[in-house]
Amino acid sequence: MTQLIECVPNFSEGRDRDVIEQITRSIEAVDGVTLLDVAPGATTNRTVVTFVGEPEPVIDAAFAAIKTAAQVIDMRKHRGEHPRIGATDVCPLVPISGISLEETACYARRLGERVGAELGIPVYLYEAAATRPERTNLANIRAGEYEGLPEKLRDPDWQPDFGPAAFNPRAGATVIGARDFLVAYNVNLNTTSTRRANAVAFDVRERGRVLREGNRITGDVVRDEHGAPVMVPGTLKGVKAMGWYIEEYGICQVSMNLTDLSVTPVHEAFEEVCERAGARGLRVTGSEIIGMVPLRVLREAGEYYLRQQQRSLGIPEREIVRIAIRSLGLEDLAPFNPDERIIEYALAARARTQRLVDKPVTAFLDAVASEQPTPGGGSVAATVGALAAALGTMVANGSAHKRGWDERWAVFSDWAVKGCALQGALVALVDEDSRAFEGLMAALRYPKQTEAEREARSRAIEAATRVAIEVPLAVMNQVLATMGVVRAMAEIGNPNSVADAGVGALCARAALMGAYLNVKTNASGLVDRAFAERAVAEGAELQSRALALESEILAIVERRMIGG
Repeated sequence: MTQLIECVPNFSEGRDRDVIEQITRSIEAVDGVTLLDVAPGATTNRTVVTFVGEPEPVIDAAFAAIKTAAQVIDMRKHRGEHPRIGATDVCPLVPISGISLEETACYARRLGERVGAELGIPVYLYEAAATRPERTNLANIRAGEYEGLPEKLRDPDWQPDFGPAAFNPRAGATVIGARDFLVAYNVNLNTTSTRRANAVAFDVRERGRVLREGNRITGDVVRDEHGAPVMVPGTLKGVKAMGWYIEEYGICQVSMNLTDLSVTPVHEAFEEVCERAGARGLRVTGSEIIGMVPLRVLREAGEYYLRQQQRSLGIPEREIVRIAIRSLGLEDLAPFNPDERIIEYALAARARTQRLVDKPVTAFLDAVASEQPTPGGGSVAATVGALAAALGTMVANGSAHKRGWDERWAVFSDWAVKGCALQGALVALVDEDSRAFEGLMAALRYPKQTEAEREARSRAIEAATRVAIEVPLAVMNQVLATMGVVRAMAEIGNPNSVADAGVGALCARAALMGAYLNVKTNASGLVDRAFAERAVAEGAELQSRALALESEILAIVERRMIGG
């Protein structure tokens, strides 16, 4: 899976559009990042920028933006309503997919070290990247704001994590860190009473409500030994919430910030608000997500509701997303377009060049039939392998819903999930195979006039040839795993679909043997004979296992087709 992180830097300028555009242009100049949103605020005199990409280009873009901000923003002249500590006030990195929070924190530390060393800006690390417990909370670092920085930098307890412990009057300081994705999430109620909406919010938010003696509304506040109010915690961890009336919609909402999705995901927050609202005589009519969210947020929600229905989870990803949208009522107030609201989908829609797998079937077939060498046998082998995985998944899903087999739905769901994952891996290899071949052709076109050019060309051809061997080997391994799914479905799946499992076995055999032909063809031209011989031997072993497995599957199919 591609590693994606989001960067949400906050810059201390929200009024001068030229300044803001200089900063955003520095971000867009970095290949590999996509600028998703620019949100300036005149009153706060602050702009929040959102961009996404793989870790390395995101770090480069964040550095470029911080550098530009230090050049075009003069903190000595800054005035605004929002607390701030520098030209780039805060720069959080957020894991989106394929990367953990801990790994993201490592990138935040790298960025902080670079900013401190190359730009001479004091850098504090916060949240998951923090070096000390008291620096986890952004508010602690920001206390005293820009005006208090000179004194703060003289305090031994507040030396920066990176950069000089010296006041930079123009740029101030910067806070860099890593945090989980924060979801702004509102649940709609069938009431116009802000007081009742607030009551539900106090029921669920982590902080809860003030404890009172006797009457919980008019009773005296209970205080601890230090005189602070005693709080009764709410039911949801990592949740901030309040109730408010939205004139535009004519309803009240419980407005929440979900700050730790690993503790309280969106669907759990929704269900808890439904329960607490119901206990107070209210009904939830739907909900809304503010801004964009990672795919995992809606995928987890969709899978939760599928489990509640005892339905297979091994269905297409977009169907899972659709289940989540309907179950959470995300279209109660306005349409919810996944291609605009889910980060990964929006990135794909903006950046996609036409992949082979995005073509209609007839267009793909025409591309194969054309005089061009790609897509060729390798891409076709991966495609046929993906069809085998799809057939195995189909049998698993159909079996999960077979009348009288309700108690077995989870078993078949697990097989369907495996089949879906293998199908996705093989689909990715369809284009990967064509890219490998095109990489080899590009290496063959390298200049070869001088000795240095000839050596560079040879190295490029060798490297590209290795890739052209590794890709079909990957196809073979994925197809062999697919045959495991197909065999299981031939043996225990719905007897009415056993022929489909047989077709899956035949497709898998063809895919694996086709990929092996590519392994042997490309291995013949490799200079590194040890690598070539290992690859051919591995392929031969995989083919031998696949042929034996195919025979087993077809024997099972024949037996079950005649009622054995």
